[in-house]
Amino acid sequence: MPVSVKSFFHQQSATFSYIVSCLNTGSAVLIDPPADFDAPSGTLSFATANEIIEYIAANKLTLEWLLETHAHADHITAAGYIKQKLHPKHPCKLGTGANITQVQTYFSNLYQIDMPCDGRPFDELFDDKSHYLFGDSQFSVLATPGHTPDSVCYLIADNVFVGDTFFMPDSGTARCDFPGGSAKQLYLSLQKILALPDQTIMWMCHDYQPNGRKLVNKTTVGEQRLTNVHLQSSEQEYIHARENRDATLNVPKLLHPAIQMNIRAGKLPEQPAPKLTIPLTVLL
Repeated sequence: MPVSVKSFFHQQSATFSYIVSCLNTGSAVLIDPPADFDAPSGTLSFATANEIIEYIAANKLTLEWLLETHAHADHITAAGYIKQKLHPKHPCKLGTGANITQVQTYFSNLYQIDMPCDGRPFDELFDDKSHYLFGDSQFSVLATPGHTPDSVCYLIADNVFVGDTFFMPDSGTARCDFPGGSAKQLYLSLQKILALPDQTIMWMCHDYQPNGRKLVNKTTVGEQRLTNVHLQSSEQEYIHARENRDATLNVPKLLHPAIQMNIRAGKLPEQPAPKLTIPLTVLL
């Protein structure tokens, strides 16, 4: 099942999103599309999302799935916007990990948002090891909790789209101080990805370019196993180091608007949430 991968980079949040298309049929999936957000004015815009929509039209692709790797805290998803723009001419399904319900429950209570916490408005909640078709191709879901309870990765042919579980080898792995996060769980999830064949291409959701190096968005399982700076130690050493490092990290700048919208697939809450002072222990 030959596929093509097209990446889009969102400078504001250092986010990569991906269109993966079936070369035989033109069916496609889109992973982790971001919106633009101006914090001072609270204004959303969709330059990158519109670029993606234009690419879909220009290449005569049929988008069948919008896939989220987790409820992001560093950018606002454009999935709901793209789905609306394509509907009804090209309807597509929106999916995410099944444990999004845990994230919805926690944050709807925290922000006092009146909303269902059963996975809506997502169309599909993915279980571990589930498989879905697009054209002559398919994607498989790997549940990878640890960064967040709902984190999943998508395996498509010889490619795995890892969300925030992994970064490039010189940046290490994801933080785990999100509510419901766990360094122990993340370590086990990382091992699940590292068990894939060495030549499997790993596509990053972010690259923060340590030491000012060139922007990079892909590596291999083999390279991660050998050189990832956070994985050259035992499980217990990893957990200890991860938890100590997380205690020093700043809160993501867009945490509050991003989480409130992303648990709703990018839809604005019905009413403004009250201003809250939240302990750092519950934040990413």
